Amino acid sequence: MENLDRLRFQPSIKEAKLYKKKPNGKVECILCERRCILENKQKGFCKTRINFNGKLYTLVYGDLSAVESRPIEIKPFFHYWVGSTALTFSTWSCNFTCPWCQNFSLSKVEPNPSKPNFYSPETILSLALKFGDKGLCASFQEPTLLTEWNLDLFRLGSLKGLYCCYVSNGYMTLETLKLLKESGMDGLKIDVKGDKEVYKNYCGGVNVEVVWRNAREAKKMGIHVEIVNLIISQVNDDEECIRWIIEKHLKELGPETPIHFTRYYPAYKFHNPPTKTETLEKAYKIAKKEGVFYPYIGNVYGHPGENTYCPNCGKLLIGRLGYKVVEYKLTEENKCPNCGFKILVKGKFVRKTRKIF
Repeated sequence: MENLDRLRFQPSIKEAKLYKKKPNGKVECILCERRCILENKQKGFCKTRINFNGKLYTLVYGDLSAVESRPIEIKPFFHYWVGSTALTFSTWSCNFTCPWCQNFSLSKVEPNPSKPNFYSPETILSLALKFGDKGLCASFQEPTLLTEWNLDLFRLGSLKGLYCCYVSNGYMTLETLKLLKESGMDGLKIDVKGDKEVYKNYCGGVNVEVVWRNAREAKKMGIHVEIVNLIISQVNDDEECIRWIIEKHLKELGPETPIHFTRYYPAYKFHNPPTKTETLEKAYKIAKKEGVFYPYIGNVYGHPGENTYCPNCGKLLIGRLGYKVVEYKLTEENKCPNCGFKILVKGKFVRKTRKIF
């Protein structure tokens, strides 16, 4: 990027917040746990930041690849601002290499700093308020890469009473996670891809323990956490892998943290057959038996596993049809009306949501 000096006046190019200077003009990016060490004019693994003359720059500040108002249940968040919509946005590229990526048209594309699709934080905030959204959500591709811009947006959004959340692979550094919490982020959905072998063989050699660490630490910070396990045919659909994920979930996050077992469909470079419903049901039953309060089945429209049931008496409490909430029976105190059991729910229930457009 020899022309960065010419392009640096683009609004999407800004000095990064999270990096350390190293000898000989090198820098260490500390945005995610890849912690890339970059020589002058070298880009990081994610291709969204570059060392230029001993300073690290983000190339995607406000360079958005998508902006859309969407139900929070699509993320999926099932215990967080139930029934609401969030203005959802993303940038480009990713720090993982998953060959089954469902959003590859965004996550497998490098940013073009000479032609950014720039939105200021103030513009996105005004759109969210105009549309009647209750929150802001960084999603579609890995939101960690947009963190500098998200920090500014979340501070503004929090002042207006909007919730702020990430839909993430969970591979940010603790430094990044703490800054996000301080800026107002109070929701984090993390995709757990599988066990150590899955991360090694399919996700670019990253360390799954970092993902569990971040989920655990986020919960300690008071951030609402939900876990999604995309179960992929012939990759992580064996019972041993499913049980390992459930055991880690209970150990690191406890029985109250929701976990979603989601159906995979062929995408990008991966063409294994879609996940069998029976496999998802097996994972659901194992999680229930092992003590998870709120397991779910995802991407199987109309399945009873989309619903929330009381962990104590089994009563249907929140009925869903896809991303639509069709029944909501919790009391004002978020208790089961049948037995009085306290149900984990963050935020208010929004009884009517506007149409998506």
